[in-house]
Amino acid sequence: MSIVKINVLTVPEEQRETLEKRFASRAGTVDSSDGFEWFELLRPMEGTDSYLVYTRWRAEEDFQNWMSGRGQAAHRDNAAAGGERPKPAATDSTLWTFEVVQQAAPKQG
Repeated sequence: MSIVKINVLTVPEEQRETLEKRFASRAGTVDSSDGFEWFELLRPMEGTDSYLVYTRWRAEEDFQNWMSGRGQAAHRDNAAAGGERPKPAATDSTLWTFEVVQQAAPKQG
């Protein structure tokens, strides 16, 4: 079965809009990657300042290939484009890895 990567980003309230705009501007950078299955950016509703970046992959190898290629490019600073490196929106980041052992989807019909 698949693997799930959840990047837990600590984002101060004043940086939330910035973070969301940055993800929106990179939309599509992961979608066509080999082994990619799903992406979600989850905004906290209450009681935490942690965003969750959820991605699902066919295998660990697919995630690692993306990270060493397109993932690295998507996270590069703007210096190469002649701009200044933007200040990070998140103050901390932790990557969790899970293996999917059960799943369910809505019944069709």
